[in-house]
Amino acid sequence: MAAAAFLIASPALAGQAVTLKAQTLDADGIVTLSDLFDGAGAAGKVVVAAKPGVSTVLDAAAVQTLARRAGLDWPNAEGLRRIVVRSGADGAGGGGAVASRGNVEVLTYARSLSAGEIVQPQDLVWGKAAVAPSDAPGDADVVIGLAARRPLRAGAAVSARDVSAPQVIKAGELIVVNYQDGGISLSLQGKAMAAAGLGETVSVQNTTSKKIIQAVASGPGEAVVGPAAEQFRAARRTQLALR
Repeated sequence: MAAAAFLIASPALAGQAVTLKAQTLDADGIVTLSDLFDGAGAAGKVVVAAKPGVSTVLDAAAVQTLARRAGLDWPNAEGLRRIVVRSGADGAGGGGAVASRGNVEVLTYARSLSAGEIVQPQDLVWGKAAVAPSDAPGDADVVIGLAARRPLRAGAAVSARDVSAPQVIKAGELIVVNYQDGGISLSLQGKAMAAAGLGETVSVQNTTSKKIIQAVASGPGEAVVGPAAEQFRAARRTQLALR
């Protein structure tokens, strides 16, 4: 789409200086140079990308190259790596964009995620935000492999509260609870009273005695008690501290 637009768009004055808008917003699902830059002039109609969701993340270097081809000069003095474009329009009803662009580099979601979906490496990109969440992770590895607690939108800054360990036990599920210490190994069947992620404590009802015990989720349909449970708890505490 962008290539076709460049073939038909009228080129702007060579070297025309432009500045990135305070907030990059788009109202119609098609991001153009006028959505990104003040002073784009005739080149403002040039299409940069389609935005099928509520936001999209653009590579700043690629945007700079496209702008240059259209005759615009954006020096990117701030050294931005990503430009997040969100849905919206200016207060006057025009096609522009207002509000403030931040200068804090944060991890953002490259695509929207559904609740329970596992965060993959390609789902995260670095971008700029006005303010970073208080629990924003400084390393993508902290959230990769964890599950979304709720629906997460593309372009939003990543927060440690967004994710948790993937659920391995469902509420009401019959599971196996294992105990092992030295040469002693015991197992019993119980009913999980709540859902739990790996390393999380879950209440389990013994299907025979009907007593409730506390166990730690150790895998799909399995939990542990005793020394193994403390090992899982320690590993989870370490993970939470790193986040």
